[in-house]
Amino acid sequence: MTTFDKREDSFEKKFAHDEELRFRATARRNKKLAAWAAEKLGRADADAYFKEVMAADLEEAGDDDVIRKITADFAKANVQQSEHQIRRTMDELMATAVSEIKNGK
Repeated sequence: MTTFDKREDSFEKKFAHDEELRFRATARRNKKLAAWAAEKLGRADADAYFKEVMAADLEEAGDDDVIRKITADFAKANVQQSEHQIRRTMDELMATAVSEIKNGK
């Protein structure tokens, strides 16, 4: 194997590792976000709500589908949270999820 091949293989492994980390962190963030939203909505079934959020997350790439789901649920329940507040919470929870995964929690 040439040096170039070794470098290419190394980059591919790092990319795969980073993508796995991002996937796991996003799933963990969504679980935490669903628990946060379920509490605000007064729902005792956070696990069921998490499944709804995960289903919404599969609609399109990115976080906009999750934001729309939670924003609509908040609007139906008259929970006063702006889209900006939801996005800020998502960002905070993503940082927490990444930290937990990197620290082996």
